[in-house]
Amino acid sequence: MIQVPTLAVTGSTGALGGRVARNLAASGIGQRLLARTPGRAPELPGAIAVPFSYADRAAATAALVGVQTLFMVSAAEAADRLDQHRAFVDAAVEAGVRQLVYTSFLGAAPDCTFTLGRDHFATEQHIRDTGIDFTFLRDNFYLDFIPDLVGADGVIRGPAGDGRVSAVSRDDIGRVAAAVLAEPDAHRGATYDLTGPEAITLGEAAELITRHSGRTVSFHHETIDEAYASRRRWPAPEWQYDAWVSTYTAIAAGELAEVTDDVERLTGRAPIGLAELLDSIG
Repeated sequence: MIQVPTLAVTGSTGALGGRVARNLAASGIGQRLLARTPGRAPELPGAIAVPFSYADRAAATAALVGVQTLFMVSAAEAADRLDQHRAFVDAAVEAGVRQLVYTSFLGAAPDCTFTLGRDHFATEQHIRDTGIDFTFLRDNFYLDFIPDLVGADGVIRGPAGDGRVSAVSRDDIGRVAAAVLAEPDAHRGATYDLTGPEAITLGEAAELITRHSGRTVSFHHETIDEAYASRRRWPAPEWQYDAWVSTYTAIAAGELAEVTDDVERLTGRAPIGLAELLDSIG
């Protein structure tokens, strides 16, 4: 008889959840990979793929029966993402999950500048209100995303000013999550602020990218009106424009500049900075 793992991981087909799943497998930890399309889940030793949907409470509850610890990567950005989160958390409680490890956002608050950070706070609050044991991993913006901010013309544009951001790599978040999931009881009720080793301006990021790529990259500070106007070339709902622009205004406001040692304390290794990330991708 095959024993179904009592640890469940969402997002295994994505960049972050996939890293977590591979780290757990490398440590010999069995896991239940929850995926909308199980066939796309990675084939890993000790892992089984199970279909689920954030928004389908009945399907999620069925997928979670027997799970003790659940790693919940936030759902894809959408107008109803918070509703999806609440439905999934409720399914976890109904299924009898003991502890939920949720990927939140640094500085999540009901009035934080980054608009999607407010949804993370509301999700955290809903998790608390259910009474389920939890661990919150409050990630800063992904360090891996910084090079993608460069436009085709070699310019990073946004209303970030001289604000600083302590962006953290997906690899470091993945290692932290795996460490927490390996010993969930030791992290019950904890909230960790996951950052890189330093807080840099986007101007400094442009200089680092220039040095590593040989391509001249610069940063241009936009006004709020300019930021909205430059992004409206891409058709999107208004909430998405707000999220894109507030990515930069949150940096300008100083809300993402905190540097912590949580990554190193939890994994025994210091997090990487932008220079090291750029070296690794060539």
